[in-house]
Amino acid sequence: MTDQDVEPRRLTPDELRTLFLFESLTEEQLQWLSEVGYVESVHDGVVFNEGDEATCCYVLLSGEIRLCKLSHGELVEINRTGQRGVYSGAFNAFFGANDHKSYTATMQVTEPSEFFVISAETMATMMNTWFPMAVHLIEGFVMGMRRTNETLGERERLLALGSLSAGLTHELNNPAAAAVRAAATLRQRVSGMRSKLAMLADGTLDATKLHQIVALQDDAVERLEKNKDKDIPPMELSDREDTLTDWLDDHDVQASWDVAPVLAAAGLDVPWMENVLAAVGPKYLEGAVRWLMYTIDTESLMNEIDDSVTRISTLVGAAKQYSQIDRAPYQTVDLRELLKSTLVMMSGKLQGYEIVKDFDPELPAIPAYAAELNQVWTNIIDNAVSAMGGSGTLTIRTRRDGAYAVVEIGDTGPGIPDEIRRRIFEPFFTTKPIGEGTGLGLDISWRIVVKKHHGDLRVESEPGRTVFKIVLPLDPERELESDPALLA
Repeated sequence: MTDQDVEPRRLTPDELRTLFLFESLTEEQLQWLSEVGYVESVHDGVVFNEGDEATCCYVLLSGEIRLCKLSHGELVEINRTGQRGVYSGAFNAFFGANDHKSYTATMQVTEPSEFFVISAETMATMMNTWFPMAVHLIEGFVMGMRRTNETLGERERLLALGSLSAGLTHELNNPAAAAVRAAATLRQRVSGMRSKLAMLADGTLDATKLHQIVALQDDAVERLEKNKDKDIPPMELSDREDTLTDWLDDHDVQASWDVAPVLAAAGLDVPWMENVLAAVGPKYLEGAVRWLMYTIDTESLMNEIDDSVTRISTLVGAAKQYSQIDRAPYQTVDLRELLKSTLVMMSGKLQGYEIVKDFDPELPAIPAYAAELNQVWTNIIDNAVSAMGGSGTLTIRTRRDGAYAVVEIGDTGPGIPDEIRRRIFEPFFTTKPIGEGTGLGLDISWRIVVKKHHGDLRVESEPGRTVFKIVLPLDPERELESDPALLA
């Protein structure tokens, strides 16, 4: 006779009645349950793993169990009990006949234990037959909560997107308006240049002098290019302008006060102006000076347009990086680029704060859902800004920790009290005033990091320092192979 031929031990109706889960059942129900359920002994180790298909419901008869959840590749104990009658496993099997369910935690025994075991199919049949109204009520409650989560989660994302869009529109408007103004002024300067060129080339200025002026023009443009990024002290620049104004007045150049600042900003000085005088002579000096001023102004305006368009291009690129438009949802991404694009998108909210970026240049790219990670950064940074209340330091770091990439987002706000810290990842929990927060930002972030990326999200906080740590596996496939429970 083999072990498979041994009839499993059953519990009598009277024994079942001693378990608080079944104490209110009728004799007929207890009799049926005693026939379909059986006793199973587990002496050591794991009863079931998180992520495995949920096939049975276990009711503790004797011994002790511990329930664990997987976090950052490690099992974290969430409960330990020896109370007779406690249950775990496929106790929610009656929700949706076609809905695949898996164990939500790992159950182990810490000493030899006995369980009354009911299969998932039996549990579903029992609940739907004996308690149909209760099943409908519970299922309605669960589905209602799920729909509420989804609806408010979508609204949270839309509100965040709207806020970011408003900030992006503001950021785009500034360089766009600057480019429009520069283009209009450029048109005037080019017109003035044409007029002065006609005066210089009216037949009285020989070709040699024209070549000299063109050479001086090129030299002025080169000087402007070299000086555009230099931070010249205001007093020094003012002295240059005064010196040039005096020289221009001495040589009867009209409106010298208007010309001198342009020439000084380009790095031109009196010796250089003497070269202009030698090239064209006193008669054509004013026309040549005006022409050179228009040249410098034109180059400056073109630089301004270039800077504005580059800024617009950078913002659009950041928006595409943030939204991941035209990209696969799951891809290999550089976390530093995702963080940079989020900071650009949130630049409107970050005005007045000191931003510290400490990005590990050696951190490798990882496979991830890029757009959803951007949502995580946005939620946490937005909370940090709210906590600091107008001023403070936002610190963002990336580093490698073995087989994981770590992103730390810290703020210098007042900190999170201990009694609140335990609840911040709960859905609908918020410390913001009514109407300002749904309490889903951190819940959504936790699900994206933990459930979707098989990582970990934790927080350390004290007054003046709060740090959220997002831990992501560098190689999710290897993580899944090493621990199949992560497939849940």
